[in-house]
Amino acid sequence: MGFWQRVLINAILFLAISGFFPDTLFVKSIWVSLIASFVLAVLNMLVKPFLVILSLPVTIFSLGFFYLIINAFMLQMTSFFVGNEFKFSSFWAAFIISIVMSIANTIVTNYFIRNRQ
Repeated sequence: MGFWQRVLINAILFLAISGFFPDTLFVKSIWVSLIASFVLAVLNMLVKPFLVILSLPVTIFSLGFFYLIINAFMLQMTSFFVGNEFKFSSFWAAFIISIVMSIANTIVTNYFIRNRQ
């Protein structure tokens, strides 16, 4: 799946999650959702690899649980860079939303892979 497809899917997920959980995630508009999705993609390309390498011993010791913490931290960083139009109510809200987004991205990615063959 290409970069822009993933950005679009994450933007749609942000809108859907903010609709289902309005107390945990605030997204002002579809444009803010697209910007947040693009910022998240850039952060995942540039910052996340360093965080994963630095936290590898802790991630192995926690049997991969710490990787979910890194995903939540990436969402919090996205919220910081986008501003008040894209906010999480707490770190744990970002943690839960990162789990939901991971599951949804896995389902969508598997769907695209199956239909491509």
